Amino acid sequence: MTHRGQPAEDYESYDRPGKSSRPRTKDRPDYSEAEIGTIITVDRGRFRTLVGGREVTATKARQLGRTGVIVGDQVRMVGDTSGEEGTLARIVQVETRTTVLRRTADDDDPYERPIVANADQLVIVTALADPPPRTGMIDRILVAGFDAGIQPLLCLTKADLASPEELLAQYEPLGVPVVVISPGSDLDDLRGILDDHRSVFVGHSGVGKSTLVNALIPDAKRAIGHVNEVTGRGRHTSTTAVALVLPRWRSPEPGWVIDTPGVRSFGLSHVSRDRIIQAFADLAAICQGCSRGCTHEVGAPECALDDAVRSGGLATNRLESFRRMLGSGQ
Repeated sequence: MTHRGQPAEDYESYDRPGKSSRPRTKDRPDYSEAEIGTIITVDRGRFRTLVGGREVTATKARQLGRTGVIVGDQVRMVGDTSGEEGTLARIVQVETRTTVLRRTADDDDPYERPIVANADQLVIVTALADPPPRTGMIDRILVAGFDAGIQPLLCLTKADLASPEELLAQYEPLGVPVVVISPGSDLDDLRGILDDHRSVFVGHSGVGKSTLVNALIPDAKRAIGHVNEVTGRGRHTSTTAVALVLPRWRSPEPGWVIDTPGVRSFGLSHVSRDRIIQAFADLAAICQGCSRGCTHEVGAPECALDDAVRSGGLATNRLESFRRMLGSGQ
């Protein structure tokens, strides 16, 4: 975890040596020849890493200090990287990340929680019923994805229980691709979209993420939860994120799926107001008609968004969701 305002990675930080240690030197170790692996899961200070097709357990070297290591990271390791039972390697360097998907626990929490590194596709898994879709949650995850520079995809499950038409119409203006799935559906279209990508699956508990991962990767054996009939909420079954290699499809290189634990909130205190506005392309275009300094909030005088609702060019629930996002911006 990093405090807001501090860099997520501090590769130049090295712990101060103890009194009995040798003096520090300006010469840094050269790890250019160290083996590179991908972090596939993290559990109580142990990092499972995929190196050349074999799984290696590793710890983080002391000189990394507070540098965080998360699922999806590319790391350099020394020590025993054979992957044999009882062996332990040491992570000595974290490679530069291309993307980092983050969230905060809530909108008042100043601490950013990096979820996944180096993903290039964000799959927002949402059930059409049981539990019902939460558009506010979808919007929040979308904002976090846009802010991280990760291409979003909306995956609607349980289409046998409800029609997807309302959600399709609501997200069409954003240009977000949508895949609709029913139990037993042919997943070839989805496999084609995931092929040759590093896709992180995010969604509310009980929407069918783990079921979908098990269908895509038969030997994944992800635990499947159930939805409480009274509360309509799903039970958390996945407790840690895990990166899994997809079966080879059409591309020379297989894709990856990163399954994450179900979330019931998605704070955005790390995303600025301007970034939230830019995340909604359709609404950002309408905001061009606002007067200078318009806050776009409820009651803002002569806001072009209200004019668009009155003229029928913008759905009321779309504007309400957008304004909830604005309320979380800094």
